[in-house]
Amino acid sequence: MRVMATWIGNSGDIGNWGTPEELNTPAHLIIGSAILARPNVAAVNAAAIAGSLIPDLSLYLLTFHALLVQGHSANHVFDVLYFSPQWQRIFAIDNSLFVWMAVLVAGLLVRQCWVQVLGIAGMLHVAFDFLLHNDDAHQHFWPLSEWVFRSPVSYWDQAYYGDMFSVFEIALCAVLSAFLWRRFRHLSSRIAIVVVMSAELAPAVMFGALL
Repeated sequence: MRVMATWIGNSGDIGNWGTPEELNTPAHLIIGSAILARPNVAAVNAAAIAGSLIPDLSLYLLTFHALLVQGHSANHVFDVLYFSPQWQRIFAIDNSLFVWMAVLVAGLLVRQCWVQVLGIAGMLHVAFDFLLHNDDAHQHFWPLSEWVFRSPVSYWDQAYYGDMFSVFEIALCAVLSAFLWRRFRHLSSRIAIVVVMSAELAPAVMFGALL
Protein backbone atom coordinates (compact mmCIF):
# COMPACT_ATOMS: atom_id res chain seq x y z
CA MET A 1 0.00 0.00 0.00
CA ARG A 2 1.16 3.48 -0.85
CA VAL A 3 0.47 5.55 2.27
CA MET A 4 2.91 8.41 1.95
CA ALA A 5 3.19 8.85 -1.80
CA THR A 6 2.47 12.57 -1.88
CA TRP A 7 4.58 13.93 0.98
CA ILE A 8 5.32 17.59 0.47
CA GLY A 9 8.65 18.80 1.77
CA ASN A 10 9.61 22.28 2.90
CA SER A 11 10.87 23.02 -0.57
CA GLY A 12 7.39 22.41 -1.96
CA ASP A 13 8.51 19.36 -3.89
CA ILE A 14 6.03 16.55 -4.05
CA GLY A 15 7.44 13.10 -3.50
CA ASN A 16 7.34 10.89 -6.58
CA TRP A 17 4.99 7.97 -6.87
CA GLY A 18 6.84 4.70 -6.75
CA THR A 19 9.59 5.37 -4.22
CA PRO A 20 10.49 3.69 -0.89
CA GLU A 21 8.18 5.98 1.04
CA GLU A 22 5.35 3.77 -0.15
CA LEU A 23 4.41 1.51 2.72
CA ASN A 24 2.08 -1.47 2.53
CA THR A 25 1.29 -1.35 6.23
CA PRO A 26 -2.52 -1.60 5.76
CA ALA A 27 -2.02 -4.77 3.71
CA HIS A 28 0.12 -6.23 6.50
CA LEU A 29 -2.60 -5.37 9.02
CA ILE A 30 -5.32 -6.99 6.93
CA ILE A 31 -3.35 -10.16 6.18
CA GLY A 32 -2.09 -10.55 9.74
CA SER A 33 -5.57 -10.06 11.17
CA ALA A 34 -7.16 -12.48 8.70
CA ILE A 35 -4.70 -15.19 9.69
CA LEU A 36 -4.42 -14.60 13.42
CA ALA A 37 -7.28 -12.49 14.82
CA ARG A 38 -10.36 -14.10 16.36
CA PRO A 39 -13.54 -12.68 17.94
CA ASN A 40 -13.62 -12.12 21.69
CA VAL A 41 -9.88 -12.53 22.33
CA ALA A 42 -8.75 -8.93 22.72
CA ALA A 43 -5.17 -9.64 23.79
CA VAL A 44 -4.56 -11.97 20.84
CA ASN A 45 -6.11 -9.51 18.38
CA ALA A 46 -4.05 -6.63 19.76
CA ALA A 47 -0.93 -8.78 19.40
CA ALA A 48 -1.82 -9.65 15.79
CA ILE A 49 -2.21 -5.96 14.97
CA ALA A 50 0.95 -4.95 16.85
CA GLY A 51 3.09 -7.63 15.21
CA SER A 52 1.80 -6.60 11.78
CA LEU A 53 2.60 -2.94 12.47
CA ILE A 54 5.85 -2.86 14.47
CA PRO A 55 8.26 -3.74 11.61
CA ASP A 56 7.10 -0.53 9.84
CA LEU A 57 6.88 1.61 12.97
CA SER A 58 10.49 2.79 13.03
CA LEU A 59 10.19 4.06 9.46
CA TYR A 60 7.09 6.08 10.35
CA LEU A 61 8.75 7.57 13.44
CA LEU A 62 12.02 8.40 11.67
CA THR A 63 10.15 9.87 8.72
CA PHE A 64 7.89 12.10 10.80
CA HIS A 65 10.87 13.31 12.84
CA ALA A 66 12.94 14.05 9.74
CA LEU A 67 10.08 15.86 7.99
CA LEU A 68 8.40 17.71 10.82
CA VAL A 69 11.18 18.25 13.37
CA GLN A 70 14.38 18.40 11.31
CA GLY A 71 12.68 20.03 8.32
CA HIS A 72 14.13 17.79 5.61
CA SER A 73 12.38 17.58 2.26
CA ALA A 74 10.53 14.40 1.34
CA ASN A 75 12.98 13.71 -1.47
CA HIS A 76 15.94 13.93 0.91
CA VAL A 77 14.23 11.64 3.41
CA PHE A 78 13.41 8.89 0.93
CA ASP A 79 16.34 9.25 -1.46
CA VAL A 80 19.10 9.78 1.12
CA LEU A 81 18.14 9.17 4.75
CA TYR A 82 16.16 6.01 4.04
CA PHE A 83 19.28 4.33 2.60
CA SER A 84 21.69 5.74 5.19
CA PRO A 85 23.59 3.25 7.39
CA GLN A 86 22.04 4.81 10.50
CA TRP A 87 18.45 4.23 9.37
CA GLN A 88 19.22 0.82 7.90
CA ARG A 89 20.70 -0.34 11.22
CA ILE A 90 17.43 0.55 12.93
CA PHE A 91 15.34 -1.15 10.25
CA ALA A 92 17.48 -4.28 10.62
CA ILE A 93 16.30 -4.74 14.21
CA ASP A 94 12.53 -4.57 13.79
CA ASN A 95 12.69 -6.34 10.43
CA SER A 96 14.85 -9.22 11.65
CA LEU A 97 13.37 -12.68 11.29
CA PHE A 98 15.44 -13.81 14.27
CA VAL A 99 14.07 -11.07 16.52
CA TRP A 100 10.51 -12.18 15.80
CA MET A 101 11.44 -15.83 16.14
CA ALA A 102 12.82 -14.98 19.58
CA VAL A 103 9.49 -13.36 20.49
CA LEU A 104 7.67 -16.53 19.40
CA VAL A 105 10.01 -18.75 21.41
CA ALA A 106 9.55 -16.51 24.45
CA GLY A 107 5.80 -16.86 24.09
CA LEU A 108 6.12 -20.63 23.97
CA LEU A 109 8.35 -20.67 27.03
CA VAL A 110 6.01 -18.53 29.12
CA ARG A 111 2.93 -20.18 27.58
CA GLN A 112 1.33 -16.88 26.64
CA CYS A 113 -0.76 -17.11 23.49
CA TRP A 114 -0.70 -13.37 22.82
CA VAL A 115 3.12 -13.30 22.87
CA GLN A 116 3.19 -16.20 20.43
CA VAL A 117 0.76 -14.39 18.12
CA LEU A 118 2.88 -11.23 18.35
CA GLY A 119 5.91 -13.20 17.18
CA ILE A 120 4.02 -14.96 14.39
CA ALA A 121 2.53 -11.68 13.13
CA GLY A 122 5.97 -10.08 13.03
CA MET A 123 7.38 -13.10 11.20
CA LEU A 124 4.58 -12.91 8.62
CA HIS A 125 5.29 -9.23 8.03
CA VAL A 126 9.01 -9.88 7.58
CA ALA A 127 8.36 -12.86 5.29
CA PHE A 128 6.17 -10.82 2.94
CA ASP A 129 8.70 -7.97 2.94
CA PHE A 130 11.49 -10.45 2.15
CA LEU A 131 9.62 -11.59 -0.96
CA LEU A 132 8.42 -8.18 -2.14
CA HIS A 133 11.24 -5.63 -1.76
CA ASN A 134 14.02 -4.96 -4.24
CA ASP A 135 16.28 -1.90 -3.86
CA ASP A 136 14.53 -0.89 -0.61
CA ALA A 137 15.02 -4.28 1.08
CA HIS A 138 16.20 -4.72 4.67
CA GLN A 139 18.67 -6.93 6.54
CA HIS A 140 16.18 -9.62 7.52
CA PHE A 141 18.80 -11.93 9.05
CA TRP A 142 20.33 -9.46 11.51
CA PRO A 143 22.28 -9.96 13.79
CA LEU A 144 23.71 -13.10 12.19
CA SER A 145 24.14 -11.56 8.76
CA GLU A 146 23.94 -8.19 7.01
CA TRP A 147 23.00 -9.88 3.73
CA VAL A 148 20.10 -8.26 1.88
CA PHE A 149 17.92 -10.22 -0.52
CA ARG A 150 16.86 -8.22 -3.58
CA SER A 151 13.61 -9.82 -4.66
CA PRO A 152 12.84 -9.93 -8.40
CA VAL A 153 9.31 -8.80 -7.46
CA SER A 154 8.49 -5.49 -5.77
CA TYR A 155 5.10 -4.63 -4.34
CA TRP A 156 5.41 -1.05 -5.66
CA ASP A 157 8.22 -0.65 -8.22
CA GLN A 158 6.93 -0.99 -11.78
CA ALA A 159 10.43 -2.04 -12.89
CA TYR A 160 9.89 -5.20 -10.82
CA TYR A 161 6.24 -5.99 -11.61
CA GLY A 162 4.91 -3.62 -8.96
CA ASP A 163 2.05 -2.44 -11.17
CA MET A 164 0.76 -6.00 -11.57
CA PHE A 165 1.34 -6.94 -7.96
CA SER A 166 -0.49 -3.88 -6.65
CA VAL A 167 -3.64 -5.10 -8.43
CA PHE A 168 -3.25 -8.50 -6.80
CA GLU A 169 -2.59 -6.88 -3.42
CA ILE A 170 -5.75 -4.79 -3.52
CA ALA A 171 -7.84 -7.75 -4.66
CA LEU A 172 -6.42 -9.96 -1.91
CA CYS A 173 -7.01 -7.31 0.75
CA ALA A 174 -10.59 -6.81 -0.46
CA VAL A 175 -11.30 -10.55 -0.18
CA LEU A 176 -9.67 -10.76 3.26
CA SER A 177 -11.53 -7.66 4.45
CA ALA A 178 -14.82 -9.28 3.45
CA PHE A 179 -13.73 -12.37 5.35
CA LEU A 180 -12.92 -10.27 8.43
CA TRP A 181 -16.27 -8.48 8.11
CA ARG A 182 -18.06 -11.82 8.35
CA ARG A 183 -15.87 -12.99 11.23
CA PHE A 184 -16.23 -9.85 13.36
CA ARG A 185 -19.77 -8.63 14.01
CA HIS A 186 -19.03 -5.87 16.55
CA LEU A 187 -19.48 -2.34 15.22
CA SER A 188 -16.06 -1.10 16.35
CA SER A 189 -14.35 -4.04 14.64
CA ARG A 190 -16.19 -3.38 11.39
CA ILE A 191 -15.32 0.31 11.51
CA ALA A 192 -11.66 -0.65 11.92
CA ILE A 193 -11.91 -2.99 8.91
CA VAL A 194 -13.40 -0.23 6.76
CA VAL A 195 -10.75 2.29 7.87
CA VAL A 196 -7.82 -0.03 7.12
CA MET A 197 -9.24 -1.14 3.76
CA SER A 198 -9.87 2.51 2.87
CA ALA A 199 -6.21 3.24 3.65
CA GLU A 200 -5.28 0.39 1.34
CA LEU A 201 -7.42 1.77 -1.49
CA ALA A 202 -6.76 5.49 -1.01
CA PRO A 203 -3.48 5.79 -2.97
CA ALA A 204 -4.89 3.95 -5.97
CA VAL A 205 -7.91 6.26 -5.97
CA MET A 206 -5.74 9.36 -5.54
CA PHE A 207 -3.37 8.25 -8.28
CA GLY A 208 -6.24 7.54 -10.66
CA ALA A 209 -7.69 10.98 -10.01
CA LEU A 210 -4.35 12.60 -10.88
CA LEU A 211 -4.11 10.86 -14.25
